[in-house]
Amino acid sequence: MGMAHAPGRGAAPAEEPIPVVLAGARGHGRRHLDNIRRLAAEGTVRLAGVCELRPLTREELGDGIGEPEQSADLAGLVARTGARIAVICTPIHTHADLALAAAERGAHLLLEKPPTPSYAEFARLSEGLRDYGTACQIGFQSHGSHALPAIRNFVADGRIGAIRGIGAAGAWARGEDYYARAPWAGHRTLDGRDVVDGVLTNPLAHAVATALHLGGADRAEDVAEIELELYRANAIEADDTSCVRIRTSRGITVAAAVTLCAEEPGEPYVVVHGDRGRITFWYKLDRVRVERDGAPPETTDHARTDLLDNLVAHLRDGTELLVPPDRTGAFMRVVEAVRTAPAPVPLPADAWRTEAGAGVASRAAKRRVVTGIDRLVTAGAERLALYSELRAPWAARPAEVPHP
Repeated sequence: MGMAHAPGRGAAPAEEPIPVVLAGARGHGRRHLDNIRRLAAEGTVRLAGVCELRPLTREELGDGIGEPEQSADLAGLVARTGARIAVICTPIHTHADLALAAAERGAHLLLEKPPTPSYAEFARLSEGLRDYGTACQIGFQSHGSHALPAIRNFVADGRIGAIRGIGAAGAWARGEDYYARAPWAGHRTLDGRDVVDGVLTNPLAHAVATALHLGGADRAEDVAEIELELYRANAIEADDTSCVRIRTSRGITVAAAVTLCAEEPGEPYVVVHGDRGRITFWYKLDRVRVERDGAPPETTDHARTDLLDNLVAHLRDGTELLVPPDRTGAFMRVVEAVRTAPAPVPLPADAWRTEAGAGVASRAAKRRVVTGIDRLVTAGAERLALYSELRAPWAARPAEVPHP
């Protein structure tokens, strides 16, 4: 799964661009295409192939990446192009099969999050990658932020005292068209296969994973207990307004409260609570604010290491991977808890309203807004509490949630 201090299989000489194939180049995949274009301009990689069900047009490909081979068959594409890296940004339920097919043919991986929709699939993926000797980076971009080691140092230096817990808050807006963009969007299953496209496991997965990371609980064995409350305002199968509380094996409480039905969408963040202060991390902005008793707040902005850059460095000189699969095991325990939990509870009609699409990609789209949810999300991260404990009028403490 990516040796930490040894060049990966098939490492290329530093002077040669590493051939890359991209599986899934539309939607979120456009960001990967643009990033590959950036690295190609630097001479770091070259785009050898694009895997899509429908080939990209010349306009979609854009300039600066040549004429890559296009195919709907990722395995064949990797074999024909000799790609050393496959970037996989496809529907969640296709991740494991495509990743293993590419790995079997010699490609190392940048695999979008969540890596798989179930823990069993995650275990199958991890075992296969070990057998193939494949380096794999999971696409939690926030883990490349230089703010993370800075925060860990602040905590280790005792700047905010003993840690009381870690909260995460995410109040985003997604229109009803967000769930119509793909057949799998907003589903727990599709054609008998797990998908688990809920707010905790996909759009605001970074909030959960980053909070676990700062709690020193990356790996599966770091999770002792999980409590969940899953709700939905939209007419979907998965959850769009949820909270989770995790007790780590070290006794640290990590809680996340998230929604895609915000009243006023804002930047998601993680907050580390100490008994003499707090540290807030806006992970999409790489911004940190340290608040200590008796001292003025200190705000700093930090750089970020790109995950594909890091994977290339790993293959060239053994640089340690930032997000190997085993460092996402704790997050996958949360995914499994969501997968096996009872279906999300539909919010009553008087708990939400429909508005024009302000704050979403298409302003023409309608979106559902949960009344009072922004306050609840903030309070959940502040108090490390579940919605039911915050006395949300629609929240009832669920029965015991199955533990993975």
